[in-house]
Amino acid sequence: MGADLPDEPDVPPEAHPDRRDHQAAGGGSSARGRGAEAETRSRQECYDDLRTADAANQSVRARQATADEQAAWEKWQKDKEESRSMWSEYQSKWPSSERPQVDRCDDKPGTWRGEGDRKLDAVANGRVETACDQIANREQEMITPAMRAIESQDPDRHLVGLEFCRKGRDRIKEKVCDKRQEFVDFSPEDAVSSVSDTIRYTFQYREARYTQGVWADMERLKSQGFQLDKLKNSWSEEQYKGINSQWIEPETGQRVEVQFHTRISFEAKQLTHKAYERIRTPQADKVDKFEQMVLEAFQRKVTAEVRVPPGATDIPDYP
Repeated sequence: MGADLPDEPDVPPEAHPDRRDHQAAGGGSSARGRGAEAETRSRQECYDDLRTADAANQSVRARQATADEQAAWEKWQKDKEESRSMWSEYQSKWPSSERPQVDRCDDKPGTWRGEGDRKLDAVANGRVETACDQIANREQEMITPAMRAIESQDPDRHLVGLEFCRKGRDRIKEKVCDKRQEFVDFSPEDAVSSVSDTIRYTFQYREARYTQGVWADMERLKSQGFQLDKLKNSWSEEQYKGINSQWIEPETGQRVEVQFHTRISFEAKQLTHKAYERIRTPQADKVDKFEQMVLEAFQRKVTAEVRVPPGATDIPDYP
């Protein structure tokens, strides 16, 4: 056991300034006793001053973010031209022929035939045509008006490529044939409904507000009745950057694809789209290993120049 500590000597309050101030304040420490100036503003005035200072700081940060984004955009313009030059060089070495026109002159009335010996008999083709008519009506009467309503709620971003929001019928029929070859029990209607991008939209954001905007627009989609089916966050990947999501309109079961991009990531997607198609189309077996390596290197090069918005990688995949 250690020795007992000596008792603290009795000191009168007037001999201990801090203790005297402590007692005068009813037990709390006093800043005034140590020479600090008294607060002359009311509580409301303090709050108003804090709000003013915070607004000024936010304005400075917003101007800086805008300047940074403009600098990134100017750099992207130079990088884009370099990438286009690379793509032209690729095309000179591997000239691509146009998609051949399918000769349907001997086909029976009402049938459809596409590339790669894809065929639909008259009955199946008629059912796919009916499904495509329904898709067109849903897009015009329900889906696009809902997307426009969502767009109107935030002037800081907008829809891009709206004129291409509906997939072409021949492209739908190609996918229907592929789906029915993969799933032999699929009806024509099943195959059409399984195509995720018959109707598709892209929201484009400023980098500084991307993550906040995506979260807000997903909630707005839900408030319009759409149900999230899938979400793929590719901001950490090498070949493509952005977010692709699939939604279902519950009343009709219509699938809708919604992509979320920045201005630069959207342009990068457009720039690499032909390379993407070349690798992944049914004719991809004609692409030799070296050409595939060149195409993938081109995609990586373009994608590496896309800036990742703050917080974008934190948006989780679903499910």
